[in-house]
Amino acid sequence: MSSVKTNSTLAKSTPLFRITTAALLTAIAVVGASTVVIPFDVAKCAPVQHMVNVCAGVLLGPVWGTVMAFVASLIRVLLGTGTIMAFPGSMVGALLAGLLFHLTKKTWAAAIGEVVGTGILGAMAGSFLSRLVLGTEAGILLYIPSFLISSAAGATIALILLPPVRRVIGRLSHDSSNA
Repeated sequence: MSSVKTNSTLAKSTPLFRITTAALLTAIAVVGASTVVIPFDVAKCAPVQHMVNVCAGVLLGPVWGTVMAFVASLIRVLLGTGTIMAFPGSMVGALLAGLLFHLTKKTWAAAIGEVVGTGILGAMAGSFLSRLVLGTEAGILLYIPSFLISSAAGATIALILLPPVRRVIGRLSHDSSNA
């Protein structure tokens, strides 16, 4: 198991891995956030972007994860499948997920970073942004429940998916170093 962590770290150090992984996660976020929407009481739960944020925080780190979240949000807004609210939630969540994973090396810490970053801090930033850009007076309490539900669902999915993904990356890295 320890060789998987070493090889996974080796794979993550290459620019090709970071660019490819960021592009793949961006595509998953754009398509998934537009197609997987689960009604939950008064909120709509769209967990794919949040799942991708946790994966990016773990696999790419805080800077690349935040850039990936920005690009995914920008594409969604340009395609008309997302709103300006995609920016604060996804970017703050990805940043905090990456920072907490970097500090602890624990995937659960990245998941908590996503939930706190998106569900609370992103909701607060979204409330400010809606007032500033959209001229609406939507309060923080309007955004926090839906942001929390969606980010918690996505973070949970990421916790399930990340262990096998990291094993595969470790094997691929190991195979390429033996070639």
